[in-house]
Amino acid sequence: MFSYLRADIRAVKERDPAARSTFEILFLYPSVAALFWHRFAHFLYKHKCMFLARMISQLTRAFTGIEIHPGAKIKKGVLIDHGMGVVIGETTEIGDNVTLYHDVTLGGTVVFSKNGKVMSKRHPTIGNNVIIGSGAQVLGPMNVGDNVKIGSDAVVVKDIKDNLTVVGVP
Repeated sequence: MFSYLRADIRAVKERDPAARSTFEILFLYPSVAALFWHRFAHFLYKHKCMFLARMISQLTRAFTGIEIHPGAKIKKGVLIDHGMGVVIGETTEIGDNVTLYHDVTLGGTVVFSKNGKVMSKRHPTIGNNVIIGSGAQVLGPMNVGDNVKIGSDAVVVKDIKDNLTVVGVP
């Protein structure tokens, strides 16, 4: 857990020019706090302590403005810059070194399988080294490749291959 914390602090130092010190980042950056508590809630979620996991995620949302479902899988070096309004859904998976700006939604859609049951994977999978601009909505069980840039206020509902930049509303 602490290797993830170190990687998240390093991400802020490298990608936020306003960051001045590790002490400041650790105690004053809501992104770092949200990710730290998410990882604890995720541990509880995996061990079937659902109520406590959700309680921690809701308290974290109240303090940081960043809503991360405890079921989401988030790797190292994630930066949620100006994170107010960020929503990350239950089956979302986020790779290494991803940057999210404010008001980003990694949201779910209800998708039915051929036999009429709701699919368990409802949220996006985000690759490594992805930047998602403020206000972007990435919705449904789709894949965003590595090194992708998603523009502000874009709506993404289909897979994106590696090394692409996408903008706009389909």
